[in-house]
Amino acid sequence: MSVYLIEDHPLYREAFANLLRRLKPGEEVIELDRIGDLPQAVKSHGQPATVFLDLTLSDTLGHSGIREVKRAYPESQLVAIADQAGDENEPLCMEAGADGYLSKQTPTPALFSALRSLMLPETEGDEAELSNSKLSKRQSQLLVALEQGLSNRDIADRLGISEHTVKVHLWRLFRRLGVKSRTQAIHTARLNGLIKG
Repeated sequence: MSVYLIEDHPLYREAFANLLRRLKPGEEVIELDRIGDLPQAVKSHGQPATVFLDLTLSDTLGHSGIREVKRAYPESQLVAIADQAGDENEPLCMEAGADGYLSKQTPTPALFSALRSLMLPETEGDEAELSNSKLSKRQSQLLVALEQGLSNRDIADRLGISEHTVKVHLWRLFRRLGVKSRTQAIHTARLNGLIKG
């Protein structure tokens, strides 16, 4: 499975693809500038593990591209890339089916950190699996923070990571639990005995 980057700005596409290749040197990164090129690329390169999708492409409008890709490749992880910060746009992207959201305004070090958390398998230490649980240590910490009503900024401060990395860990947690919101995550975790209360 390959990583697909659909971005029509050549300089940003090249820089972003280089970050992805640095993170996963053995992974094939397919660069496209139109969403319409995706089906043919998939025939040539195989199913996407992850699709990074710019929201302002010439052949799609806003969130319709997210829906189109998720309809065609429901098992693929989809990360929306937007020009603006995520405060207003991020929930709309998630509602349309995105698994994650990245802003082009994110400084490169924070972007690299978020991509590393998103793309690399969970490792020992922070992400070591807990016994008798399907959640990692980090995901369990997130659930406690969510129960306490902490904001992403508060969680970042508590865990000593960036806000963007918090978002990536939340996406992973939501995906693992099969939910789309904080409230659903807490409810599902309680039902499955992953948190007490």
